[in-house]
Amino acid sequence: MKSQDIIAKLPYTNPFLFVDGIDEVQNDYISGHYTFKEDSFFYEGHFKDHPVTPGVILTECMAQIGLVSLGIFKLKDQDISNLTVAFTNAEVAFLKPVFPSQKVIVTSKEIFFRFNKLKCDVVLRDEQNVICVKGSLAGIFKIP
Repeated sequence: MKSQDIIAKLPYTNPFLFVDGIDEVQNDYISGHYTFKEDSFFYEGHFKDHPVTPGVILTECMAQIGLVSLGIFKLKDQDISNLTVAFTNAEVAFLKPVFPSQKVIVTSKEIFFRFNKLKCDVVLRDEQNVICVKGSLAGIFKIP
């Protein structure tokens, strides 16, 4: 499955799509990237005169690349045209802020995948390879 095929199957659209590309994908690992657009809606007022990417948006970016995209790849042999994804758990540590126009790289390693529940260790780094956010994320993939 090609990276553009994975992105096309994601259940998100702009302005809530936080995946520019998938750089590598294997059965238990994925990496991808996203550049936060300076005019994104969530920067207005967060924070006054000093915009910083909200933690919930960073977590969402990690989930879209490191959890949902990997799950789509893992389910590639099934009909996922009506896929529903439920985010079930996040335990993350925020270590460094991410600013407008900043590119981030997300890597994810599967902890387990059973009964269509996927749990991963996910790391979000800046372009200098400095860890900004790390933690574990989990979700369930429902195929009707």
